[in-house]
Amino acid sequence: MDKLLQLWQTTGLYHMQLGQVIMIAVCLGLIYLAIRKGFEPLLLIPIGFGGILANLPVAGIADSGGLLYLIYQVGLPTTVFPLLIFMGVGAMTDFGPMLANPRTLLLGAAAQFGIFGTLLGALALTAWGIPGFEFTLKEAASIAIIGGADGPTSIFVTSQLAPHLLGPIAVAAYGYMALVPLLQPPLMRALTTEKERAIKMTQLRPVSKLEKIMFPLVLMMLVALLLPSAAPLVGMLCFGNLMRECGVVERLADTSRNALINIVTIGLGLAVGSKLQAEYFLLLSTLGIMVLGMVAFCGGTAAGLLMAKLMNLFSKQPINPLIGSAGVSAVPMAARVSNKVGLEANPHNFLLMHAMGPNVAGVIGSAVAAGILLNFVG
Repeated sequence: MDKLLQLWQTTGLYHMQLGQVIMIAVCLGLIYLAIRKGFEPLLLIPIGFGGILANLPVAGIADSGGLLYLIYQVGLPTTVFPLLIFMGVGAMTDFGPMLANPRTLLLGAAAQFGIFGTLLGALALTAWGIPGFEFTLKEAASIAIIGGADGPTSIFVTSQLAPHLLGPIAVAAYGYMALVPLLQPPLMRALTTEKERAIKMTQLRPVSKLEKIMFPLVLMMLVALLLPSAAPLVGMLCFGNLMRECGVVERLADTSRNALINIVTIGLGLAVGSKLQAEYFLLLSTLGIMVLGMVAFCGGTAAGLLMAKLMNLFSKQPINPLIGSAGVSAVPMAARVSNKVGLEANPHNFLLMHAMGPNVAGVIGSAVAAGILLNFVG
Protein backbone atom coordinates (compact mmCIF):
# COMPACT_ATOMS: atom_id res chain seq x y z
CA MET A 1 0.00 0.00 0.00
CA ASP A 2 2.83 2.40 0.84
CA LYS A 3 4.40 1.73 -2.52
CA LEU A 4 1.10 2.45 -4.27
CA LEU A 5 0.81 5.69 -2.34
CA GLN A 6 4.36 6.65 -3.25
CA LEU A 7 3.64 5.82 -6.88
CA TRP A 8 0.46 7.95 -6.81
CA GLN A 9 2.40 10.85 -5.33
CA THR A 10 4.80 10.82 -8.30
CA THR A 11 1.99 11.36 -10.83
CA GLY A 12 0.92 14.67 -12.27
CA LEU A 13 -2.66 14.04 -11.16
CA TYR A 14 -1.60 14.13 -7.50
CA HIS A 15 0.14 17.50 -7.92
CA MET A 16 -2.49 19.06 -10.20
CA GLN A 17 -3.79 22.39 -8.89
CA LEU A 18 -6.99 24.22 -9.76
CA GLY A 19 -5.15 26.99 -11.59
CA GLN A 20 -3.45 24.47 -13.84
CA VAL A 21 -6.77 22.82 -14.63
CA ILE A 22 -8.24 26.22 -15.58
CA MET A 23 -5.28 27.09 -17.78
CA ILE A 24 -5.39 23.72 -19.55
CA ALA A 25 -9.07 24.41 -20.28
CA VAL A 26 -8.17 27.88 -21.58
CA CYS A 27 -5.49 26.43 -23.86
CA LEU A 28 -7.89 23.78 -25.14
CA GLY A 29 -10.26 26.67 -25.90
CA LEU A 30 -7.55 28.39 -27.97
CA ILE A 31 -6.99 25.18 -29.93
CA TYR A 32 -10.75 24.84 -30.47
CA LEU A 33 -11.02 28.41 -31.80
CA ALA A 34 -8.06 27.80 -34.11
CA ILE A 35 -9.43 24.54 -35.55
CA ARG A 36 -13.18 25.11 -35.48
CA LYS A 37 -13.37 28.85 -36.10
CA GLY A 38 -10.12 29.38 -38.03
CA PHE A 39 -8.85 32.08 -35.63
CA GLU A 40 -5.12 32.52 -36.35
CA PRO A 41 -4.50 28.73 -36.37
CA LEU A 42 -0.81 29.04 -37.26
CA LEU A 43 -0.15 30.68 -33.89
CA LEU A 44 -3.01 29.66 -31.62
CA ILE A 45 -2.43 25.93 -32.08
CA PRO A 46 1.25 25.98 -31.00
CA ILE A 47 0.48 28.58 -28.29
CA GLY A 48 -2.39 26.48 -26.95
CA PHE A 49 -0.42 23.24 -27.08
CA GLY A 50 2.60 24.88 -25.47
CA GLY A 51 0.34 26.23 -22.73
CA ILE A 52 -0.98 22.74 -22.00
CA LEU A 53 2.58 21.39 -21.75
CA ALA A 54 3.58 24.28 -19.47
CA ASN A 55 0.74 23.54 -17.05
CA LEU A 56 1.35 19.82 -16.70
CA PRO A 57 2.63 19.39 -13.13
CA VAL A 58 5.90 17.56 -12.39
CA ALA A 59 6.81 17.30 -16.09
CA GLY A 60 8.83 20.53 -15.84
CA ILE A 61 8.76 21.14 -19.59
CA ALA A 62 8.64 24.91 -19.10
CA ASP A 63 11.00 24.96 -16.11
CA SER A 64 14.71 25.71 -16.31
CA GLY A 65 16.33 23.09 -18.55
CA GLY A 66 13.02 21.93 -20.04
CA LEU A 67 12.30 21.93 -23.77
CA LEU A 68 9.94 24.91 -23.77
CA TYR A 69 12.32 26.84 -21.52
CA LEU A 70 15.18 26.28 -23.98
CA ILE A 71 13.04 27.30 -26.97
CA TYR A 72 11.96 30.43 -25.11
CA GLN A 73 15.53 31.38 -24.17
CA VAL A 74 16.74 30.95 -27.74
CA GLY A 75 13.99 32.94 -29.42
CA LEU A 76 12.38 35.58 -27.22
CA PRO A 77 14.86 37.25 -24.84
CA THR A 78 17.16 37.47 -27.85
CA THR A 79 14.22 38.73 -30.03
CA VAL A 80 15.36 36.32 -32.77
CA PHE A 81 11.91 34.82 -33.38
CA PRO A 82 9.91 38.04 -33.97
CA LEU A 83 12.71 39.49 -36.10
CA LEU A 84 12.89 36.43 -38.35
CA ILE A 85 9.11 36.52 -38.70
CA PHE A 86 9.36 40.17 -39.77
CA MET A 87 11.87 39.11 -42.42
CA GLY A 88 9.36 36.54 -43.69
CA VAL A 89 6.58 39.13 -43.65
CA GLY A 90 8.78 41.44 -45.73
CA ALA A 91 9.35 38.66 -48.24
CA MET A 92 5.57 38.20 -48.54
CA THR A 93 4.60 41.88 -48.72
CA ASP A 94 4.05 43.92 -51.85
CA PHE A 95 4.56 47.62 -51.06
CA GLY A 96 3.35 48.52 -54.56
CA PRO A 97 -0.16 49.72 -53.54
CA MET A 98 1.37 52.03 -50.93
CA LEU A 99 3.97 53.41 -53.36
CA ALA A 100 1.26 53.95 -55.98
CA ASN A 101 -0.71 56.08 -53.51
CA PRO A 102 1.73 57.52 -50.93
CA ARG A 103 -1.13 59.30 -49.13
CA THR A 104 -2.00 55.97 -47.56
CA LEU A 105 1.12 56.31 -45.40
CA LEU A 106 -0.83 58.89 -43.41
CA LEU A 107 -3.60 56.36 -42.81
CA GLY A 108 -1.12 53.79 -41.55
CA ALA A 109 0.41 56.42 -39.28
CA ALA A 110 -2.97 57.55 -37.95
CA ALA A 111 -3.90 54.01 -36.98
CA GLN A 112 -1.02 54.01 -34.49
CA PHE A 113 -2.97 56.55 -32.42
CA GLY A 114 -4.56 53.61 -30.62
CA ILE A 115 -1.13 52.65 -29.26
CA PHE A 116 -0.23 55.99 -27.75
CA GLY A 117 -3.77 56.81 -26.63
CA THR A 118 -3.96 53.51 -24.75
CA LEU A 119 -0.55 54.09 -23.18
CA LEU A 120 -1.77 57.37 -21.70
CA GLY A 121 -5.07 55.78 -20.69
CA ALA A 122 -3.34 52.89 -18.93
CA LEU A 123 -1.13 55.28 -16.99
CA ALA A 124 -4.19 57.35 -16.01
CA LEU A 125 -6.05 54.27 -14.76
CA THR A 126 -2.95 53.24 -12.81
CA ALA A 127 -2.79 56.68 -11.19
CA TRP A 128 -6.43 56.32 -10.16
CA GLY A 129 -5.64 52.97 -8.51
CA ILE A 130 -8.32 50.95 -10.31
CA PRO A 131 -7.86 47.21 -9.50
CA GLY A 132 -6.63 45.24 -12.50
CA PHE A 133 -5.25 48.38 -14.13
CA GLU A 134 -2.14 48.92 -12.08
CA PHE A 135 0.78 48.92 -14.49
CA THR A 136 4.26 50.36 -14.62
CA LEU A 137 5.29 52.52 -17.58
CA LYS A 138 7.04 49.58 -19.25
CA GLU A 139 4.03 47.30 -18.72
CA ALA A 140 1.65 49.96 -20.08
CA ALA A 141 3.82 50.40 -23.18
CA SER A 142 3.84 46.63 -23.77
CA ILE A 143 0.04 46.50 -23.51
CA ALA A 144 -0.48 49.55 -25.73
CA ILE A 145 1.47 48.03 -28.65
CA ILE A 146 -1.41 45.52 -29.02
CA GLY A 147 -3.18 48.38 -30.82
CA GLY A 148 -0.90 47.87 -33.80
CA ALA A 149 -2.58 44.48 -34.41
CA ASP A 150 0.85 43.04 -35.10
CA GLY A 151 1.73 39.94 -33.08
CA PRO A 152 5.50 39.83 -33.73
CA THR A 153 5.84 43.53 -32.85
CA SER A 154 3.90 43.03 -29.61
CA ILE A 155 6.14 40.12 -28.67
CA PHE A 156 9.29 42.05 -29.65
CA VAL A 157 8.39 44.99 -27.39
CA THR A 158 7.05 42.90 -24.50
CA SER A 159 10.05 40.56 -24.42
CA GLN A 160 12.24 43.60 -23.76
CA LEU A 161 10.01 45.73 -21.53
CA ALA A 162 7.77 43.31 -19.60
CA PRO A 163 8.60 39.64 -20.30
CA HIS A 164 6.44 38.48 -17.38
CA LEU A 165 3.38 39.71 -19.34
CA LEU A 166 4.31 37.90 -22.53
CA GLY A 167 1.59 35.24 -22.25
CA PRO A 168 -1.51 37.43 -21.85
CA ILE A 169 -0.22 40.12 -24.24
CA ALA A 170 0.53 37.59 -26.98
CA VAL A 171 -2.87 35.94 -26.56
CA ALA A 172 -4.58 39.36 -26.66
CA ALA A 173 -2.59 40.51 -29.72
CA TYR A 174 -3.25 37.41 -31.79
CA GLY A 175 -6.79 37.09 -30.46
CA TYR A 176 -7.75 40.57 -31.65
CA MET A 177 -5.97 39.99 -34.97
CA ALA A 178 -8.15 36.91 -35.44
CA LEU A 179 -11.28 38.89 -34.54
CA VAL A 180 -10.69 41.66 -37.11
CA PRO A 181 -13.69 40.51 -39.26
CA LEU A 182 -15.95 40.75 -36.20
CA LEU A 183 -14.59 43.86 -34.45
CA GLN A 184 -13.98 46.27 -37.33
CA PRO A 185 -17.24 46.31 -39.38
CA PRO A 186 -19.44 47.80 -36.59
CA LEU A 187 -16.92 50.62 -36.08
CA MET A 188 -16.64 51.19 -39.82
CA ARG A 189 -20.40 51.51 -40.21
CA ALA A 190 -20.74 53.72 -37.14
CA LEU A 191 -18.08 56.23 -38.24
CA THR A 192 -18.93 56.47 -41.95
CA THR A 193 -22.04 57.26 -43.96
CA GLU A 194 -23.54 55.08 -46.68
CA LYS A 195 -22.42 57.66 -49.24
CA GLU A 196 -18.83 57.60 -47.96
CA ARG A 197 -18.70 53.81 -48.01
CA ALA A 198 -19.80 53.82 -51.65
CA ILE A 199 -16.96 56.11 -52.83
CA LYS A 200 -15.12 54.58 -55.81
CA MET A 201 -11.38 55.21 -55.97
CA THR A 202 -9.37 55.66 -59.16
CA GLN A 203 -7.15 52.88 -60.48
CA LEU A 204 -3.66 52.73 -58.98
CA ARG A 205 -0.72 53.78 -61.14
CA PRO A 206 1.86 51.15 -62.14
CA VAL A 207 4.88 51.01 -59.83
CA SER A 208 8.25 50.36 -61.45
CA LYS A 209 10.64 47.65 -60.34
CA LEU A 210 13.26 50.30 -59.54
CA GLU A 211 10.86 51.97 -57.08
CA LYS A 212 10.16 48.65 -55.39
CA ILE A 213 13.88 47.90 -55.05
CA MET A 214 14.82 51.36 -53.81
CA PHE A 215 12.00 51.63 -51.27
CA PRO A 216 13.24 49.04 -48.72
CA LEU A 217 16.80 50.40 -48.97
CA VAL A 218 15.75 54.01 -48.41
CA LEU A 219 13.26 53.12 -45.69
CA MET A 220 15.77 51.01 -43.78
CA MET A 221 18.47 53.68 -43.82
CA LEU A 222 16.05 56.50 -43.00
CA VAL A 223 14.53 54.71 -39.99
CA ALA A 224 17.87 53.40 -38.73
CA LEU A 225 19.39 56.88 -38.81
CA LEU A 226 16.43 58.70 -37.25
CA LEU A 227 15.17 56.03 -34.84
CA PRO A 228 17.85 53.38 -34.19
CA SER A 229 15.68 51.44 -31.73
CA ALA A 230 13.29 50.59 -34.60
CA ALA A 231 16.13 49.44 -36.87
CA PRO A 232 15.92 45.70 -35.99
CA LEU A 233 12.23 45.36 -36.91
CA VAL A 234 12.24 47.67 -39.92
CA GLY A 235 15.63 46.36 -41.07
CA MET A 236 14.48 42.73 -41.18
CA LEU A 237 11.20 43.75 -42.85
CA CYS A 238 13.13 45.64 -45.52
CA PHE A 239 15.67 42.84 -45.99
CA GLY A 240 12.88 40.35 -46.65
CA ASN A 241 11.18 42.76 -49.04
CA LEU A 242 14.42 43.46 -50.93
CA MET A 243 14.92 39.73 -51.47
CA ARG A 244 11.38 39.57 -52.85
CA GLU A 245 11.69 42.52 -55.22
CA CYS A 246 15.26 42.28 -56.52
CA GLY A 247 14.48 39.14 -58.53
CA VAL A 248 17.89 37.45 -58.22
CA VAL A 249 17.55 35.58 -54.91
CA GLU A 250 14.16 33.92 -55.32
CA ARG A 251 15.38 30.83 -53.43
CA LEU A 252 16.17 32.96 -50.37
CA ALA A 253 12.92 34.90 -50.62
CA ASP A 254 10.95 31.67 -50.97
CA THR A 255 12.69 30.15 -47.94
CA SER A 256 12.03 33.29 -45.88
CA ARG A 257 8.31 33.43 -46.60
CA ASN A 258 7.70 29.68 -46.43
CA ALA A 259 10.00 27.16 -44.73
CA LEU A 260 11.83 29.53 -42.37
CA ILE A 261 8.80 31.51 -41.23
CA ASN A 262 6.91 28.26 -40.63
CA ILE A 263 9.71 26.85 -38.46
CA VAL A 264 10.03 30.08 -36.50
CA THR A 265 6.25 30.30 -36.05
CA ILE A 266 6.25 26.88 -34.39
CA GLY A 267 9.04 27.94 -32.04
CA LEU A 268 7.41 31.30 -31.32
CA GLY A 269 4.06 29.71 -30.52
CA LEU A 270 5.56 27.14 -28.16
CA ALA A 271 7.71 29.81 -26.48
CA VAL A 272 4.69 32.04 -25.85
CA GLY A 273 2.71 29.03 -24.65
CA SER A 274 5.39 28.37 -22.04
CA LYS A 275 4.37 31.68 -20.43
CA LEU A 276 0.73 30.64 -20.06
CA GLN A 277 1.45 29.04 -16.71
CA ALA A 278 -1.29 29.59 -14.15
CA GLU A 279 0.86 31.70 -11.83
CA TYR A 280 1.57 34.17 -14.66
CA PHE A 281 -1.83 34.24 -16.37
CA LEU A 282 -4.55 33.88 -13.73
CA LEU A 283 -4.20 37.39 -12.38
CA LEU A 284 -6.59 40.34 -12.24
CA SER A 285 -4.13 42.26 -14.40
CA THR A 286 -4.80 39.81 -17.26
CA LEU A 287 -8.36 41.11 -17.51
CA GLY A 288 -6.97 44.65 -17.57
CA ILE A 289 -4.65 43.68 -20.43
CA MET A 290 -7.52 42.23 -22.45
CA VAL A 291 -9.66 45.35 -21.94
CA LEU A 292 -6.85 47.79 -22.76
CA GLY A 293 -5.84 45.70 -25.77
CA MET A 294 -9.39 45.96 -27.10
CA VAL A 295 -9.38 49.73 -26.54
CA ALA A 296 -6.03 50.05 -28.35
CA PHE A 297 -7.19 48.02 -31.34
CA CYS A 298 -10.53 49.81 -31.67
CA GLY A 299 -8.82 53.17 -31.18
CA GLY A 300 -6.40 52.46 -34.03
CA THR A 301 -9.24 51.41 -36.33
CA ALA A 302 -11.26 54.53 -35.52
CA ALA A 303 -8.26 56.83 -35.97
CA GLY A 304 -7.59 55.44 -39.46
CA LEU A 305 -11.22 55.95 -40.48
CA LEU A 306 -11.32 59.52 -39.16
CA MET A 307 -8.00 60.42 -40.80
CA ALA A 308 -9.40 59.32 -44.18
CA LYS A 309 -12.46 61.51 -43.62
CA LEU A 310 -10.19 64.42 -42.70
CA MET A 311 -8.04 63.94 -45.81
CA ASN A 312 -11.16 64.09 -47.97
CA LEU A 313 -11.67 67.68 -46.86
CA PHE A 314 -8.44 68.68 -48.61
CA SER A 315 -8.06 66.07 -51.35
CA LYS A 316 -9.17 66.49 -54.95
CA GLN A 317 -9.31 62.73 -55.41
CA PRO A 318 -11.73 61.27 -52.86
CA ILE A 319 -10.62 58.53 -50.49
CA ASN A 320 -13.05 55.87 -49.33
CA PRO A 321 -12.77 56.14 -45.53
CA LEU A 322 -13.13 52.37 -45.23
CA ILE A 323 -9.53 51.86 -46.30
CA GLY A 324 -8.43 53.86 -43.24
CA SER A 325 -9.45 50.97 -40.99
CA ALA A 326 -6.82 48.85 -42.78
CA GLY A 327 -4.14 51.03 -41.20
CA VAL A 328 -3.87 48.48 -38.42
CA SER A 329 -1.26 46.00 -39.57
CA ALA A 330 -3.32 42.82 -39.65
CA VAL A 331 -2.17 41.95 -43.19
CA PRO A 332 -4.12 41.18 -45.35
CA MET A 333 -7.18 40.52 -43.19
CA ALA A 334 -7.93 44.19 -42.43
CA ALA A 335 -7.73 45.06 -46.15
CA ARG A 336 -10.16 42.25 -46.97
CA VAL A 337 -12.60 43.56 -44.36
CA SER A 338 -12.42 47.05 -45.93
CA ASN A 339 -13.15 45.52 -49.32
CA LYS A 340 -16.06 43.45 -47.97
CA VAL A 341 -17.79 46.39 -46.26
CA GLY A 342 -17.22 48.52 -49.37
CA LEU A 343 -18.91 45.91 -51.58
CA GLU A 344 -21.92 45.95 -49.27
CA ALA A 345 -22.39 49.66 -50.01
CA ASN A 346 -21.55 49.40 -53.71
CA PRO A 347 -21.35 45.97 -55.43
CA HIS A 348 -18.99 47.45 -58.04
CA ASN A 349 -16.58 49.02 -55.55
CA PHE A 350 -13.43 46.93 -55.21
CA LEU A 351 -11.21 48.43 -52.52
CA LEU A 352 -8.82 45.55 -51.82
CA MET A 353 -5.73 46.90 -53.59
CA HIS A 354 -6.42 50.44 -52.33
CA ALA A 355 -6.74 49.10 -48.77
CA MET A 356 -3.46 47.20 -49.07
CA GLY A 357 -1.68 50.58 -49.13
CA PRO A 358 -2.58 51.62 -45.57
CA ASN A 359 -2.42 47.97 -44.52
CA VAL A 360 1.28 47.60 -45.33
CA ALA A 361 1.88 51.18 -44.14
CA GLY A 362 0.48 49.99 -40.82
CA VAL A 363 3.18 47.31 -40.64
CA ILE A 364 5.82 50.02 -40.97
CA GLY A 365 3.92 52.28 -38.58
CA SER A 366 3.68 49.63 -35.85
CA ALA A 367 7.42 48.92 -36.14
CA VAL A 368 8.22 52.63 -35.85
CA ALA A 369 5.83 52.95 -32.89
CA ALA A 370 7.63 50.03 -31.25
CA GLY A 371 10.95 51.80 -31.75
CA ILE A 372 9.58 55.00 -30.20
CA LEU A 373 8.33 53.09 -27.13
CA LEU A 374 11.63 51.27 -26.72
CA ASN A 375 13.55 54.51 -27.13
CA PHE A 376 11.60 56.51 -24.56
CA VAL A 377 10.41 53.79 -22.16
CA GLY A 378 13.06 51.07 -22.31
